[in-house]
Amino acid sequence: MIPIQELLSRIRWDADFGKADFQIGYLDRIQQRIVRVPLKEIAFVDDDQFAFQFFDQEGETHSVPLHRIKAVYRNGDLIWHREH
Repeated sequence: MIPIQELLSRIRWDADFGKADFQIGYLDRIQQRIVRVPLKEIAFVDDDQFAFQFFDQEGETHSVPLHRIKAVYRNGDLIWHREH
């Protein structure tokens, strides 16, 4: 299994691979479940290589450490995962 940072880099920089529809599944520690977020709704802050950010439906900003990413889906198919 490749590190999540390498997969995210490939999605961002490999034009053919990256034009698919991606979702990131991360562990929500409060709800104790995997939450799927479309990659197009995620922001990667340049000076933070260890987390991503997104806005939820209420407009609240969430910062999620990359180690809480548990799954990546491409066009609905699971392409990467790690145990909870």
